[in-house]
Amino acid sequence: MSEALPKHEELVQIRYDVPRNGWRSAHVDFRKGTYSYSAAPKNVQYLGMANPRHWRPTDKDWKLPPDWKQIILRGMKERLEKFRSFRLFMDICVRCGACADKCHFYLGSADPKNMPVLRAELVRSVYRRYFTASGRLFRGLAGGRELTEDVLKEWFYYFYQCTECRRCSVFCPFGIDTAEVTMIVRELLNLVGVNTNWVLEPAANCFRTGNHLGVQPHGFKDSIDFAVDELEELTGIRVEAPINKKGAEILFVVPSADYFATPHYYTLLGYLALFHEIGLDYTFSAYASEGGNFGLFNSHELMKRLNNKIYAEAKRLGVKWILGGECGHMWRVLHQYMDTMNGPADFLEEPVSPVTGTRFENARSTKMVHICELTADLIHNGKLKLDPSHNDHWRVTFHDSCNPARGMGLLEEPRYILRNVVNHFFEMPENTIREQTFCCGSGAGLGTDENIEMRLRGGLPRANAVKYVRDKHGVNLLTCICAIDKATLPTLLEYWTPGVEVGGVHELVANALVMKGEKDRTTDLRGEPFPAKEAAVHA
Repeated sequence: MSEALPKHEELVQIRYDVPRNGWRSAHVDFRKGTYSYSAAPKNVQYLGMANPRHWRPTDKDWKLPPDWKQIILRGMKERLEKFRSFRLFMDICVRCGACADKCHFYLGSADPKNMPVLRAELVRSVYRRYFTASGRLFRGLAGGRELTEDVLKEWFYYFYQCTECRRCSVFCPFGIDTAEVTMIVRELLNLVGVNTNWVLEPAANCFRTGNHLGVQPHGFKDSIDFAVDELEELTGIRVEAPINKKGAEILFVVPSADYFATPHYYTLLGYLALFHEIGLDYTFSAYASEGGNFGLFNSHELMKRLNNKIYAEAKRLGVKWILGGECGHMWRVLHQYMDTMNGPADFLEEPVSPVTGTRFENARSTKMVHICELTADLIHNGKLKLDPSHNDHWRVTFHDSCNPARGMGLLEEPRYILRNVVNHFFEMPENTIREQTFCCGSGAGLGTDENIEMRLRGGLPRANAVKYVRDKHGVNLLTCICAIDKATLPTLLEYWTPGVEVGGVHELVANALVMKGEKDRTTDLRGEPFPAKEAAVHA
C-alpha cells in the first residue's frame, strides 16, 4: 500500500463524541485526504460550464463571480419550481434521525454533518432563510442561515462526501431521497464553477472520445482485439467482437474500465466467451464505448446528454435493442431518469432474447437489458453448459452495488448466476446486502487518490461485512457488477480486509462455461490453475 495512506490503527479509532461547536458554524478544515481536487479549467470550458479558472479548495479566495450569491439563490429558486421533490424534501423532514447511523460516511468518520439529516440541513437552512416566510422574517430564530462563502465551502466539502448511494432513503419514514438533495446542491455549485476534476474530466472525455478514459477509437479497437487474442490463448477458440457493425441485432455497451483495467478486464473476457457460445448477433460502438454516466454526479442536464449518446448510436447502427454490461450508475440513470430525460426509445424494439425467446417486459420503455438478466435467463432455460468446479479455488461473496440494487432492483439475478457457476457462495450479514447494502465509499465521483482517507472511512462498513465472511467462511473473492466498485474495492479490502480479491460475475461465468470446441483448459481467466487440473498434475 502507498505510504501516503493513514495508519490503520489511527483510522479505526472513531469517536462519536458530541462536537464542541454547534452545526451552524460553517468553517471547514480542508485537510489532506478528505477532499477532491477542483476541476481543471479546460474541462469546465469544454463542457460549456460556468466560471472556468484555476483554484484550489484550500485557497482562501475561490475566485467566485461577483454576484455568486444571487446566482446560487436564483438557481435554487428555479429548481424549487422545477423539481417538486426538492421542495418536498426541504419541507417534510422532522429530524427523527432514522437515517443518521445508516450513512457509511458518518459511521466511518463520526462527523455529525455526514448524517444525512444534517447534511441536508446545510442547504435546508439556506432554503428556510430565503424561501419561507418565517425565515425571511425571523431568520436564525426560524432555523435559517445566511448564504456566505463559508456556507458554500461547507456545501462543497460535505456534498462531495455523499456517494448518492441512497441507503439513508431506505430507512427514512418519509421517503426523503438525500441523493436527490446532493444532486441539486452539486448543480448549484456548478453554477458558480465549484466542482471536482474527478467528475468533470471523465465527462469531458466521454463527449470527446466516447469514454471516461479518453481512449480514442483505434485504442478501443486495439483493446478489444487484444482481449480476443488472449481469450483464444486461454480457450483455443477465436471469437468475433464486432465494432460499429451496422444492422446487428444488439448494441452492447460496457464501462470503459472493462477494456482498460483489472480486475474489470476478466469480466470483458467473460462477455466475449459467453456471446460466442450463444451465437449472439451484437456489436460494440467505438463512440458509445462507455456505459458509465458521470453526469449523475454533476447535473441533470449533463446526465441527459451523456445518456443520449448511447441511444444516438443505437439509432445510427440500426440495432433492435441494447444490452448493458456490469456497470453501476449507467443503470440508475436508465431506470430512474430515462423516460423523463430522453423519452421512451420508440425507434427500438422491446428486447427479446434471441436464444430463449424470453421477452424482457421490464425493458419495454428503455429497450435496454442488463447482462445479468440475459445470463440468468440463459441458465434458467438450460442454454449453457457449466462446470462450477472450475471456480472451486474461489470462496465467493457478492456485494450489491448501490445503483443496480437500490436503483434498479437487480437483486436475485446475480445471485442466481453465482449459485450456478460456483460451489462455495456465502452471503454477508443481511443488514448489509440487498436493499440495505453498504456502499463502496467511493462512488459519485469520490474515488480519487487525493480523497483516500474519506474513501477508506466511507468504505469501512462494507469492509467489516466482508471481514465477517472472510473470517467465518474463508471467503477470498468479493464479486460485484459495478466498474467503480471493481476499481475502488481492491484498495479498500487490501487496507481493511487483506486476502480478499475483487472480481466480476461474468468472470466466474466464463470460468465455469464449457465451450463447444474449446481446448483442454487448465486455467481460469486470470491464469490460475483449475483446482481439479492442479490436483491431477500433483497426483
